[in-house]
Amino acid sequence: MEFFRSSNIDWLGKKWYFLGFSLIFSVAGVLSLLFWHGVPLGVDFKGGTQITVHFNGTPNEQHIRQALDRAGVHDETVQRISGGSTSNDEVISLPQSTASDTAHDQGRAAVEAALTANYHDSSFNVVQVDIVGPTAGKQLTKQAGWAILYSLIGMLIYLWFRFELIYGVAAVVAVFHDTLITVGAFSLTNQEITLTVIAALLTLIGYSMNDTIVVFDRIRENLALSRRESLSDVVNRSINQTLSRTVISSGLTFLTVLSLFLFGGEVLHGFSFALVIGILIGTYSSIAVAAPMLVAYQDWRASRGKQATLPAAKGVAPKGARTAKR
Repeated sequence: MEFFRSSNIDWLGKKWYFLGFSLIFSVAGVLSLLFWHGVPLGVDFKGGTQITVHFNGTPNEQHIRQALDRAGVHDETVQRISGGSTSNDEVISLPQSTASDTAHDQGRAAVEAALTANYHDSSFNVVQVDIVGPTAGKQLTKQAGWAILYSLIGMLIYLWFRFELIYGVAAVVAVFHDTLITVGAFSLTNQEITLTVIAALLTLIGYSMNDTIVVFDRIRENLALSRRESLSDVVNRSINQTLSRTVISSGLTFLTVLSLFLFGGEVLHGFSFALVIGILIGTYSSIAVAAPMLVAYQDWRASRGKQATLPAAKGVAPKGARTAKR
């Protein structure tokens, strides 16, 4: 199956629209991260105690917060777990000060006592209690950051070796763009970033990079066959040639993660939300961020009087070149 068999879209002619789109969402995310919601870290990273409570009736979160407040339990967050048989479950997160064995027991006891005394909508029982200490939370935060950084550096080195340095730089910038917008979306919607979200971000980095490499590989092949053609024309033609593959593969993957987001329940909500945003932005960035960077690099070299054409595929002879007999 192949869509867009003979498409001839001038992608680079729309680069300023793409730049405006990227700036809007990137700046909105950065502003939210810096001034509004910050980085909404989950208990996995900031430490604390999570208490999962099952209510026999539909829970009223406002009444739960009032019950806890009247009993002197403050700075808590109450989050509904939706879907399936756990539709009446609530996760009550207590701050980092409860992240010790003694405080852990005290926190659970305080929540149970507060709900027993002040919450009268329905009966309840504590299903699960999780605790993450501040030291463990800091270690997880550090390890998550290094994991993302190492993956970007590794991809840059691979693309530098396999293509050229500018290819690697363009691909890493595009992936950083995807990650920034995805994390910004979590901040804008005030959704917690947990370990499963970090796993989704790493998945997104690999997926977006793979899509970008497909476009780059076609650009490199066409450069070897069309030495006299301008880089802008080669890039446009290469994107159009890979457009069908991009739409089919990304579209099917998007439908899968969208199903996870809609029907996967609360446990997979953060993971699937990151992939839904990431696949859309990752597919977009391969066309609208990474490829235009190659042309911008060419224009910059041309403005300085240097060779304006990027190197073609290593080991691929230009059209019409003679090959040595063995």
